Amino acid sequence: TQLLIAQKEEARIQLQAEEYDLMAAAADLDEIEEVNANCILMANLQQASSS
Repeated sequence: TQLLIAQKEEARIQLQAEEYDLMAAAADLDEIEEVNANCILMANLQQASSS
């Protein structure tokens, strides 16, 4: 019974770690998308100012 409890706790901790990794990856993706949008905006502004 103790072994089963320990295994469940270990599985819960592993799942929690995977969830944190997923949230961190999602935050990184949001940041990349924001940088991409800024680059597109700057390119459009440069093009507009040189026309």
